Amino acid sequence: MAQIQARNTNFMQGFSLGRNIGKVITLILLSILSLLMLLPFIWMVSSSLKPDIEVFLFPVQWIPTNPQWQNYVRIWEIIPLSTFFRNTITLTVVITTLQVLTSSFAAYGFSKLKWRGRDMLFLAYIGTIAVPWQAFMIPQFILMRNFGLVDTLWSMILLQSFSAFGVFLMRQFYMSIPEELSEAARIDGLNEYGIYARIILPLTKPAIATLVILTATFVWNDFMGPLIYLSSQSNMTLQVGLRMLVGLHSSLYSLIMAGSVLSILPLAFIFFCAQKYFIEGIATTGVKG
Repeated sequence: MAQIQARNTNFMQGFSLGRNIGKVITLILLSILSLLMLLPFIWMVSSSLKPDIEVFLFPVQWIPTNPQWQNYVRIWEIIPLSTFFRNTITLTVVITTLQVLTSSFAAYGFSKLKWRGRDMLFLAYIGTIAVPWQAFMIPQFILMRNFGLVDTLWSMILLQSFSAFGVFLMRQFYMSIPEELSEAARIDGLNEYGIYARIILPLTKPAIATLVILTATFVWNDFMGPLIYLSSQSNMTLQVGLRMLVGLHSSLYSLIMAGSVLSILPLAFIFFCAQKYFIEGIATTGVKG
């Protein structure tokens, strides 16, 4: 009996040791992959602090010997970067807010209210995700031109304030909320608007954070939309403005890298602030309770 217990103990110790070794190997591999993914960003930051003639030197000098911090000052003087930032921030805040409101409200109707043809209409609406943007790009432009909204920020706001993906994301999260909570609120006399505002929304912070991050990232990095609808420099967004910098000063590599670093920082800040809810929202969306 003692021999059997000793064998079992040795087996468990060996199994635990093998599992710990596997975890260490997995951690090392993930660290290496993470470092490889960060290399382009590290190179970009390093290049933004170098003179132009040192940007493409080989082998790469990852830490500049004489950091050129003035590159981050010159970029504001060469192009109207403050205007580009203001337009991009305005579009990102307004469109993200409207998408969260419209998507969450529509998702409530598709998940918590029972009405005829609800599921068919939802499938038809979600089916628009499969339609490529190039198929309706020209009709949208003609529509905005007829309304006189071309070269205004309103054209971007009206076109991007509604999202089928956002409705799908919020609906799937709403489906995980027990129906008993809504029924109890109705019995207590709370109307549908009150249930939506006081019960459903407070329980969907992870889904809202996920939608905020995804929408803000898309709007902030959008290039084709502003390129098509915004032509004057006073209405340009950050991505189009950086492309203009490349066209006008293609040899100023360090300034281009400095502008790229500045364009990434706001998104990184948003993600780090909301990453907890973002991960929770991705993990729980689609899990029906």
